Amino acid sequence: MSHIVAGPDKFRQTLGAPGVARAVAAAASRAGWTADEIPLSDGGEGLLDAFGGSVRTTTVAGPRGEPTDAEWRFLTAPRVEIPTAVIEMARAAGRDLLPSPRGREVLDATTAGVGQLVLAAIDAGAQRVIVGCGGSATTDGGAGAVDAIGSADRLDVIDLVVATDTTTLFEEAAAVFSPQKGATPDQVALLEDRLRHQRADYLTRFGLDVGPLVGSGAAGGLAGGLAAIGGRIASGFGLVADFVGLDERLEPADIVMTGEGRLDAQSFRGKVVGQVIDRVAGRRPVLCVVGDLDPAAATLAGPGVEIVSLTEQFGEDRARRETAALVEAVVADFLSHR
Repeated sequence: MSHIVAGPDKFRQTLGAPGVARAVAAAASRAGWTADEIPLSDGGEGLLDAFGGSVRTTTVAGPRGEPTDAEWRFLTAPRVEIPTAVIEMARAAGRDLLPSPRGREVLDATTAGVGQLVLAAIDAGAQRVIVGCGGSATTDGGAGAVDAIGSADRLDVIDLVVATDTTTLFEEAAAVFSPQKGATPDQVALLEDRLRHQRADYLTRFGLDVGPLVGSGAAGGLAGGLAAIGGRIASGFGLVADFVGLDERLEPADIVMTGEGRLDAQSFRGKVVGQVIDRVAGRRPVLCVVGDLDPAAATLAGPGVEIVSLTEQFGEDRARRETAALVEAVVADFLSHR
């Protein structure tokens, strides 16, 4: 029996990666294929779904400092070797919590709640804490999180892993990411200056120059701040791929499906779609289903990859309202021609 592996990322604001994978499996069942559902993440939103575990919720400071109920996950043996907490920084300081920043909110948005989640995980008995850096509303260089944790000594009992999907450096975070969060050109300049001062401050306080650390600019510099206080930066996709045994599960695939909400050049820089394609393209067919598509990015996928844009094929309204059904339809059509 033919076999498809579904390794998608989320379709942001329409359908999570588990829902996408279920839609692929439903299409496979209709076609008489077997399917392996592997919801993936590159360290941003969707990291909790990728790791699973028991659901925990802690009330912490949101990006404006307001009380926010933030979900996180806790894993124990046999799924992990040591008790592990998984945190999405976006649950405490994400753009969805500050969708329309005004005035100084771009400058003042804080990651304090992320630090509070780390402390909650330690109090719960976690010996490893994974913090996914993606979807942030903040460019505070991690100052809020660092101040909430208070001391590097608090982290001596854990392995703090900072999961990123970017190579952006610490001082680049303002120019690269803050305009997406509503910053004006003048605010970008202020944030750049603040990050320069924070870099010097972290060096003085913790003895680490976060400036040259690859990925330290993730989540508006949160990754650099957490590295300064004792964390280690790692590829978010790599962490997830190792955890789910991705390479082994791809081996029996006759076809691999992946996808995300929008395919663009960034998709091939450490993110799920590009990483999955890198692992299998040329060895087996890849179906890449996306919500929307930057035409210039299609050439980056290389040979052996078929890309289907739901927006292009069905229109933007249906692509957003009927994402699961349309993914299922596209996959079913693709398999019917195999």
